[in-house]
Amino acid sequence: MKSFPLNKAFTFIEPGPVILVSTADRGRQNIMTLSWTMVLDFTPRFAFMTGPWNHSCRALLNTGECVIAIPTAEMSKTVVSIGACSGVDVNKFEKFKLTAVEGKYVKAPLIKECYANMECRVADYIKKYGIFVLDAKAAWVDEKHREKRLLHAIGDGRFIVDGEKRNHRKLMLEKLPEGV
Repeated sequence: MKSFPLNKAFTFIEPGPVILVSTADRGRQNIMTLSWTMVLDFTPRFAFMTGPWNHSCRALLNTGECVIAIPTAEMSKTVVSIGACSGVDVNKFEKFKLTAVEGKYVKAPLIKECYANMECRVADYIKKYGIFVLDAKAAWVDEKHREKRLLHAIGDGRFIVDGEKRNHRKLMLEKLPEGV
């Protein structure tokens, strides 16, 4: 083993996939790109981290709801570009030619071009760390979506695209909750 810079250690465990989070606040829809996400157990509960430097953070605090959209690898340049500009200055749906789709449970829009979308409500906000804990109220998937590979951030401006999937389900059957 060779010494590695501690300030870059996060690049080994940077989570994925990269997600888009849509919000709607005061009549204005917005999208932000995030890679700091987390699944909490086998439940429809998720968490992600953002802060007041992000325009969407205010919308999340004001409305208590959002949509987590799962883009695919073919959208990588769009996803990164969405994260590189502010919703204060730009209507990201227009700029990136994305289609807002009305949700069933939240006012934040689903993103049609994404493979999957989850309508969520904020269950908790841990201000000290900027962590939003979300309860999903509905999940949607576009099975006709040709590209299903996801984009994963390394954290330093580089990304990994999903590749081969390996099925070890039989080894885990005793640990999986019923229905998973």
